[in-house]
Amino acid sequence: MTLSSIFSIDDSPFYGNISNTDKYKLKQEERLSEAKKLLLQITSFKGKRNVENTLVPYDEIIILLNVAASQSNLLENVHPDSTIRKISEEYSQKVSSFASELSLNKDVFDALNSIDIANADETTKYYLQKTLRDFKLSGVDKDKATREKIKKLRDELVLISQAFSRNIREGVRSIYANNVAELDGLPKDFIDLHKPETDGRIKLTINYPDAVPVFTYAKNELLRKKLFMEYNNRAYPKNIEVLDNLILKRSELAVLVNFNNYAAYVTADKMVSSEKNVSEFIEKIAKAAKEKTKKDYEQLLARKKLDNTSSTEISPWESGYYSELVRKQNYNFDGQKVRPYFQYNKVKQGILDVTSKLFGVEFKQNKNAPVWHNSVECWEIFENGKLIGRFYLDMHPRENKYNHAAQFDIRAGVKNKQIPEAALICNFPGGKENDPGLMEHSDVETFFHEFGHLLHTIFAGNQKWAGITGISTEWDFVEAPSQLLEEWAWDVKTLQSFAKHYQTNEPISEVLVNQMRRASEFGKGLQVSQQMYYAKLSLSCYDRNPSDVNTTELVKNLREKYTPYKYVDGTHFQCSFGHLDGYSAIYYTYMWSLVIAKDFLSMFDEENLMDTKVAKKYRDNVLNPGGSLPAKNLVQNFLGRDFNFDGWAKWLERD
Repeated sequence: MTLSSIFSIDDSPFYGNISNTDKYKLKQEERLSEAKKLLLQITSFKGKRNVENTLVPYDEIIILLNVAASQSNLLENVHPDSTIRKISEEYSQKVSSFASELSLNKDVFDALNSIDIANADETTKYYLQKTLRDFKLSGVDKDKATREKIKKLRDELVLISQAFSRNIREGVRSIYANNVAELDGLPKDFIDLHKPETDGRIKLTINYPDAVPVFTYAKNELLRKKLFMEYNNRAYPKNIEVLDNLILKRSELAVLVNFNNYAAYVTADKMVSSEKNVSEFIEKIAKAAKEKTKKDYEQLLARKKLDNTSSTEISPWESGYYSELVRKQNYNFDGQKVRPYFQYNKVKQGILDVTSKLFGVEFKQNKNAPVWHNSVECWEIFENGKLIGRFYLDMHPRENKYNHAAQFDIRAGVKNKQIPEAALICNFPGGKENDPGLMEHSDVETFFHEFGHLLHTIFAGNQKWAGITGISTEWDFVEAPSQLLEEWAWDVKTLQSFAKHYQTNEPISEVLVNQMRRASEFGKGLQVSQQMYYAKLSLSCYDRNPSDVNTTELVKNLREKYTPYKYVDGTHFQCSFGHLDGYSAIYYTYMWSLVIAKDFLSMFDEENLMDTKVAKKYRDNVLNPGGSLPAKNLVQNFLGRDFNFDGWAKWLERD
């Protein structure tokens, strides 16, 4: 069986091949078996090394491992069947073990390193250069004993990471309101969906569709505080020990490959290039936002004093509530007034329509595609009549499902071998009987953001090499395209094309959008400071000796250093901060990418964001290339220069 028989011929929806446990296991075993054959082909070859006899089979191994890993990762996070989730975790472990062993295989490294690429194209040269660098970062140049230790640590880290994620996924806490009166201030549709139980109490979970409205609108402070405590203790106490072990093992891994700490190791191949530069970036951003943060906090406190003249501080569970009241009082904006215009189904169709027009593609739903849950939709993307990608929308909460918002890869696109497939996994309102699915505007913004990742994956999924296809740029660049697409969630013309009242079908008014935009200017200082708290916490868990890391103390001290809010005793935010696993030390990337995104925005006419000429230039120079160029080159090709902070500073200071 050749690689092309697996990937060239069959571009049907992926789930049809693995829709039961036997088919799933068989498909995964086929991929691992084919990868082993290709590995043997590389290591047993005796002639002169070239691209065709060495780099091609190596890249085909990468295709197989990426597909196997991506599908396991998706299904362990979303599948309703616990057996499939367990099998997925097992294959995630197997694939990761194989990939780790491959990255430490000195024979493969030597084979790749001996390829004559004098006559190769520039993309191939870059791919090989990047691949050899990654081998060295993996520790391939260490002695056999050290490589064995590295392999053992990586295998352990897979299990630890799975436990960390599983505890978050399964740790859905809840509280009860004693009666409907305690829901005072919450939207009517929210109250209608939360019927009292036989004893009159009303259950509220820490999942987003419950938590966000409660924190934003509930007048009952005790209710907000109770939910805040549960929200900030998800996966506690289980993940305290798991996180400590994660930090310890990553530190041991970094030392084995000659880095002082894991933060230094994980930043070595990023745009930022070192943990020292990350720290300096965090301080630069925090300093820039300091005065804005102070003014924002003073406005919150002033509003609270109207309710209680003796108030001296804002507690964390009050920030969303009083932010909403400040927007009402000072900016004449009530967030509940826009919710009826953001019905999930209309928002979904609106995002499809907007991006279709912007980038010249067509979306068609495939209602016959097999899916892992009956609420999941399959969509296909066509350009000039040709299928270029496929994606799935799994958008509403359910038990044992990933409980945040993210794009998951399913199959990385490779030119002439396979089309890209991906999934959006979110937790938006809707999906229940009699639920109109009214979204907060922040949900709409999140939808645009995650769809930005999805488009990046699809558009970049036509590269020659699997190792540089899709979103395979430096990690501190990957958020920039998705953050840029958020801008369309604030554009009057864009919103009026789909934001229509779910009862009257009247489009949202320009006045209301402008009020919303003006109100959004409030709180940016607090938002930036909060992000720098997360970024510094992320860095501080990994930039020192693990014996010096007490995550609860870090949460307490850094929250009070970077934000105006006091730490709340008895909370353990770090236990559910999934980025401490996935992003490890590099949460700074969100703000780093935002600086780039705000600079990208300067190339668009903000009065005409639907200008397809600029969108085409952006797609051609930033999205389509994927990881075939360094991120710095992608930026320069679109902007005509390196990025700067001007656009970000303008955004921060705008009132």
